Amino acid sequence: MSSTEMKEPARLRQRLSRQGRRQQLMEVAWRIVREEGTDALTLPRLAEQAGVAKPVVYDHFSTRPVLLAALYQDFDSRQTAVMDAALQSSGPTLADRAAVIASSYVDCVLLQGREIPGVIAALESSPELERIKHEYEAIFMEKCRLALLPFAEAGHIASPGLWAMLGAAEALSNAAASGDITAAEAKAELFETIVAMVARGSAGRP
Repeated sequence: MSSTEMKEPARLRQRLSRQGRRQQLMEVAWRIVREEGTDALTLPRLAEQAGVAKPVVYDHFSTRPVLLAALYQDFDSRQTAVMDAALQSSGPTLADRAAVIASSYVDCVLLQGREIPGVIAALESSPELERIKHEYEAIFMEKCRLALLPFAEAGHIASPGLWAMLGAAEALSNAAASGDITAAEAKAELFETIVAMVARGSAGRP
């Protein structure tokens, strides 16, 4: 290999903006999780796989928890964008809204494959990271509540129902990602869970 060829990767790396470098590191981090598992994702390993010096990684992600939180935020942002777009173009019925929520959630988890369950499990191992996960979950549930509220005749969707829906969404999506059930089965069951939750709200509250 010539000296010119050896210098080329470094020269190309220097052209990346800060945001571009962060995106590259995120993509490599997702690949490590996918191919080696979440436990293998350390900052030195990320630097090695990305072909950069360790200080470059630490400049973007000061600790491993910060990196894990960034991965979850990246996943959540894409999930939110998909669902928002689908809701805006969905039909006006409860079935339409429920189908959008169910399909969007399952599809996003399947798109991320086996990586996201490992990241979520890692988040739950730390009180700080669990708090971050909880905040994003609250945002998701509020989005769902607002989308479904017009179909609850009593004008109320209780928090326990939303938590049950979220638990079902996570469990069904992970089962589909692991191949225990099909994506269609996961979406159908989650759809029924959402419709039933709204029906309970339509029955009124004490």
